[in-house]
Amino acid sequence: MKNVGEAQETPTGAPQEELATGERSTRNRVARSILDHGPSTVADLAGRLGLTQAAVRRHLDALVQENVVEPREKRVYGARGRGRPAKVFALTDCGRDAFDQSYDKLAAEALRWIGQTHGEEAVAAFARARVAEQAKAYRAAVEAASPENRTRALAKALTADGYAATARSAPPPRSGEQLCQHHCPVAHVAEQYPQLCEAETEIFSELLGTHVQRLATIAHGDGVCTTFIPRGEVPQGTPQTTPRTANHASASTAGRNPA
Repeated sequence: MKNVGEAQETPTGAPQEELATGERSTRNRVARSILDHGPSTVADLAGRLGLTQAAVRRHLDALVQENVVEPREKRVYGARGRGRPAKVFALTDCGRDAFDQSYDKLAAEALRWIGQTHGEEAVAAFARARVAEQAKAYRAAVEAASPENRTRALAKALTADGYAATARSAPPPRSGEQLCQHHCPVAHVAEQYPQLCEAETEIFSELLGTHVQRLATIAHGDGVCTTFIPRGEVPQGTPQTTPRTANHASASTAGRNPA
């Protein structure tokens, strides 16, 4: 599971990093206990984790602030007794997503079945259809921007879709811009199915009205997905992959994965 916050007491005088690590570790345990046992009261959590109820409340307050858990009124079956019903804490959708999921495995298995049943071209067709649907919002953003700002408009649209994208001038000797995606939500699946990257590269070329060169991909071990957009008009028929060269590591990566 990803770290969901900070939580437990650490001996006075411990370095700040140790305090933060201990806090995160205990807060993760609180969230994990709710995942394993379902909606839980403060008393339930304190008993299971060996913490004081005051400490559990502090952790829960932080987890509520982070939208990892939410308080609910405990459901009572039968006649309700006197007094206020106990409050329970349950994971939110966001909190549940913080734990490891099998979505990547499911997606890879689905693409494998498509390839085995209908052929590799069907996988490519799926990838193109998927990115074309995503690109509807990107297209509106790009077309609304001036020609010199279209790469930045595309980066902003990609960021809104979870790709943490930026646009900047390409370093010499290249003349143009670089579109950098610092996160890829489908990187693990794209490791096995580069058709996903290839379809994305094709749609970037279409949206920007020029050929583009994919220099690096997270799916193939690079830290960032990097796409080069040359300055000036280039015929659409120009190949969309960077030639493989011995002195350029990113180009070599792109040679293994044309996208």
